[in-house]
Formats: sequence, structure tokens, C-alpha cells
Amino acid sequence: MEKLSLPQQVARRDRERLRAYRENLDFFTGRQWSGRPRRGERRLTFNYVRVLLEKVTSYLLSGSNIAVEPVDPGQGGMERAREAEAVLRRVYEENRLEELDLATELDAAVLGDGCYKVFWDPSARRVRVTSPDAQGIHAWWIPDDPSSVWRVASSYRVAAEDAQSLYNVAAKDSQGSVTVVEGWTEARFQLWVGDRLVEERPNPYGFIPFVIFPNLRDPKKFWGTSDVPVLMEPARELNRALSQLSAILELSGNPIAVLEGVEEARDIAVEPGAVWELPEQARAYLLDLLQGGGVKLHTDFIELVYKALHDLSEAPRVSFGSNPQRLSGVALEMEMHPLLQRVHRKRLIRGWVYRRRAEMALRLLERRGGMEFGPLWVRVQWEPLLPQDRSRLVQQERALVEAGLHSRRRAMERLGVSDPQGEKLVIRQEASEPGAPASG
Repeated sequence: MEKLSLPQQVARRDRERLRAYRENLDFFTGRQWSGRPRRGERRLTFNYVRVLLEKVTSYLLSGSNIAVEPVDPGQGGMERAREAEAVLRRVYEENRLEELDLATELDAAVLGDGCYKVFWDPSARRVRVTSPDAQGIHAWWIPDDPSSVWRVASSYRVAAEDAQSLYNVAAKDSQGSVTVVEGWTEARFQLWVGDRLVEERPNPYGFIPFVIFPNLRDPKKFWGTSDVPVLMEPARELNRALSQLSAILELSGNPIAVLEGVEEARDIAVEPGAVWELPEQARAYLLDLLQGGGVKLHTDFIELVYKALHDLSEAPRVSFGSNPQRLSGVALEMEMHPLLQRVHRKRLIRGWVYRRRAEMALRLLERRGGMEFGPLWVRVQWEPLLPQDRSRLVQQERALVEAGLHSRRRAMERLGVSDPQGEKLVIRQEASEPGAPASG
């Protein structure tokens, strides 16, 4: 049997996954009705799915920072850890990761998977972080261990003129573009342009420079699950119910004339001051579609569907700022608990993703940037989702530090200081300035 090239393998892989990606993306962008509309049918689309996903993503990224600690604090370990933190902050700013993370997380919520690529830019001599489209990412893993990825392929299309200038390959298809496939293992790198292998060499990094992660993980599976499918049915029902109610209200404003006992009628106008001439025994009236509380039945049903959307998305109404009961403290936390639990499940995955991304950046800086950090622990710190009583938190942390249960660094991190070591240096500098008050 003839062995398939990497582009041929990519073209045959993950067709079901890619089909689901397209369906989820179409629904998220507002294409939520199925089938062709009937003649005169009204189809309104209220894209609650997009709003709910954006809301959950905003809460997920409400605040995080990277902390680096040395495996061995002695022999300059603390200084190297502080240097690593400073370097990672520079990588964060240079790559505008706050903006990139928001776009990537929303994309992962829609598709079900996300991806980062961490590589070295030799011209700028710095670490680059990008977010490839998950629709072009393919992975091979050890069958009994989905967490062990041994090969990754990244597929994307480039314009004909770019393919010609960059790779000296002419586009062959009618779209005037060509498919580029990067193949990565820990040992080798391949670059395919169309069906031509234009480059093959040892992996310059020593690791696969991709972090592929699920939005939420199904047990025993590599690829993740999207937030969209569970919301499709209630979203369609909400669109249908609101469209139906809109049509009823429009007809009630332009009532239908009902004639009984009339064999033929012409020029019957429903308007102020209109006079109708009817034969004997005939009867005329306007059809009232709102009588008997009919509208309330519709609005009650819409409210049920609306509640189902919030329940299934785990984003309570209070997370949108609606708090008629003026809940606070523990009561507010209990009301928000479904959202807190969903964000917690996502953060369990994202903590590993951001930690792995930072570790890749440090390895590239050691290999290509001439830096040396030594063995380090990298961890992700998340800020609380709900507002905190900071005065009470300060008192708690002060008591823990005085009791020797928390370090000053840990207390500063709990209070939201993103760079505790840098803050301590500023404090010392201010204390050494002339006229500074003596510290107690």
C-alpha cells in the first residue's frame, strides 16, 4: 500500500470534527434557522448564544498572572526566578496576549478547541505567540494516552503571490491560493507547499511548539466540546416563539375583518371611519387575537425558554447585572455558583495551558536568547470572580503573615499584586528616600 504524504493524511483526517466546527461557527454568527422559510414566514434571530458565550469568556479571563518560583531558592535561584517573571511579562506585552487570549478563548468556546503556537522570531530576536485556527490543526497521540502528542500538523492557505515569493511554488487551484502544511515532531520539522516538500530538517526547538487544548474535555477524548450545541435547541425555540409573537402583535395592530353570512365582499377596509354595507342576517366583526390572555401564554412560554438558556449556559441572570433582590456576600455567591463552577472547570484546563505556554517561552529564551534561568516552577494565579471585601482580606492576610502561615509574597498575590517582588523593591526604594516615614 502506498504511503500517504502528510498533506494527504491531513486532507483525510478529522472530517467529523471539522464539520462540527463549521456548524457551531455558523450558529454562533447568527445562522440559526434550519430549512428554507415558508412564503410570508417571519424569522427573527435573537443571538443569545453569542451573548452568553461572550459573558462566560469575560468571567473566565477576569484576571490571571504568572508566578515563577525557583526549585532551589539558594545560589541565586530567587534572582533568576524574578528575572524569568520580568521576561514573561515582556513576552506578554510584546505579543498583546491579553487581546489574543480573549479572541482565542471565545474561539475555543465556539469550536470546542483552541491552540497556541510559541516560536522564535529570528529577525526580531524575541518570542512570538500566535493562535492558529483550530480548524487547521491536526494532532497524533499515543493511543492509550491522549495527553502524549507525538506529532502536530498545522494547515493553512496562502495567496498565490505569497506562495511564489516565499516558497517559489505556483498555485494550481482556481482559488489562486495554495495549502501550506507544517509537520512537527520533537525530532523533525517538515514544510509542505501544495503537494511538494520544500523543507525538512531537525526540529530547531527540541519540542513541538504548539499547545492544543479543549474548551471543556469529554472523558477519555483528546478533542474538546463546544459551548454551542447544548444551546442550539432552546435558541431555535426562542427565535421561533418570538417570531410568532411578533406576527400576532402585528396582526392585532392591523386586525382581520371577519364577515359571516356574506357570499361576496369587495373593498372591505379596516380603518377609522369605514362604513360597511351588509345584507340582512349578516354579521361583521374584527378578529381579536389577544383576547382570553393569549399573549400571556406566549410570554410565559418565552420566559421558560429564556430561563432554560441561562440554566444550560450556567450563566444566571444576575451575572448580567440584574440583581432585583440586591443580593451580596454569600447570597450573591450562591446565586452565581453555576457560573463559578463552569469557570472553575475551564480554569483547570487553562492553568495548564498558560503554564505550558510560559515554559515554552522560557525554553526558547534559553536556547535562542542566550538566557539561563535554571530549574523553575511556573504557576498561574487567578483573581476572584466576585467582588472582595479588601479591608477584611487585608486583615486576614496580615494575621496569617504574623502567624507565619503565609509569606508576604503569598499575601500580596492574594491581594491582587501581579508583581510582588517588583512591588517590594519599590517599597524599599521609597523607604530609603529622604523624608520617608519609618516603617513599623
